[in-house]
This record gives sequence, structure tokens and C-alpha cells, in this order.
Amino acid sequence: MKTFHAEIDVMPKKEILDPQGKAVTGSMKNLGLAEIQNIRIGKHITLQIEADSETIAHEKVELACKNLLANLIMESYTFKIAQV
Repeated sequence: MKTFHAEIDVMPKKEILDPQGKAVTGSMKNLGLAEIQNIRIGKHITLQIEADSETIAHEKVELACKNLLANLIMESYTFKIAQV
């Protein structure tokens, strides 16, 4: 078995309203940073996985994202895997 490290980013889909991102965008103006716009806030997840190959690790992380880590109705995700 090999150990892999996964970095997963889960973000609201572009067509979904992001109230937290909108509030932070508005606050940027108060800080004198009006040029910073369209902030979207999501989740960053890291995990380790034991697998025989990178392909199997990729499949397991994909399954975890689809079934638990992301709400596919409102969120999209991307991830990278590296062997430790």
C-alpha cells in the first residue's frame, strides 16, 4: 500500500448565489479595496488515503467528493493527489 495526499477544493457553482462571498466583497470596499470583486467562498479539504495505486486513490477521492464532501446540486469540486 502507498500513501497519497489529496487537496480538494469545493466551491459553489457559478449560478448559485454566494451570500458569504457577496458580504466579503462588500467589505472590501470598506477597507479601500474596491478593485477586489466577485469573491466566492468555498471549502478546502485535505486528506490522506492508503491505496495500491494513484488510480485507485483518485477513484476513492472522487467517490468521497461525490457522496459526502460536495453537494453536487450546489457545489463543484476539483482535487489533486500526490504520493507521500
